[in-house]
Amino acid sequence: MTAAEVPIRVMVHEVWDEIPLVVTAATTVREIKQRALSAARVVESADAFLVKFRGAELADEAQTVAQSGMPAGAPLIVLRRARRPVH
Repeated sequence: MTAAEVPIRVMVHEVWDEIPLVVTAATTVREIKQRALSAARVVESADAFLVKFRGAELADEAQTVAQSGMPAGAPLIVLRRARRPVH
């Protein structure tokens, strides 16, 4: 890992698994979401999911890690935009 790389943790709620990722300050929220869903083997469209950091949705997925203020080791969560019904 180089000084420009930032390790983060992404909890993918769909599979209840934490995905460790190494990103750069220029990585977008959208790319983080896509990489985490892919690593968790979620095959549905990334558009059906949102990303939260410190309890708030990162609505602008074009924002970068630097613009979002994510420190090394930042915990993020990827979850569905709409809740699924419980049967």
